[in-house]
Amino acid sequence: MLQIQSFPYSDQKNYKTALQIRTRVFVDEQNVDPFIEQDAHEEDALHYIAYLDELPVGAARWRETDRGIKLERFAVLKEYRNRDIGSRILKQVMEDVLPLGKEIYLHAQIRAIRFYEKYHFEISGEPFEEAEIIHYAMVFKG
Repeated sequence: MLQIQSFPYSDQKNYKTALQIRTRVFVDEQNVDPFIEQDAHEEDALHYIAYLDELPVGAARWRETDRGIKLERFAVLKEYRNRDIGSRILKQVMEDVLPLGKEIYLHAQIRAIRFYEKYHFEISGEPFEEAEIIHYAMVFKG
């Protein structure tokens, strides 16, 4: 059974669990510099963990910016991908942010473009490099 829990940065136990997932996906698997993966926005964000049968398998966060709501750090452990976990995390995050009535956007890795397009995000602008990975800005057009 999949459960998704949101929590603030001040919940350090859950934050450390989310960070372990992000580290495995972004740092270990994708070779992102750990100093880039964690940033100055950790305390400002609302974080999420997806638990599959009480095992933490996915994470994400969102935060408010001058532009609106930025979705970030969506990660599912490799061995649990293609099980609808990323979709369920995104749906939960969207449920939480849509009532805020602000623009919702993200920076998607090129390999994740189709995933976000299924959920009504559209590419906005030219590709750019972030953490040595090609990304596109995407905006929710729901």
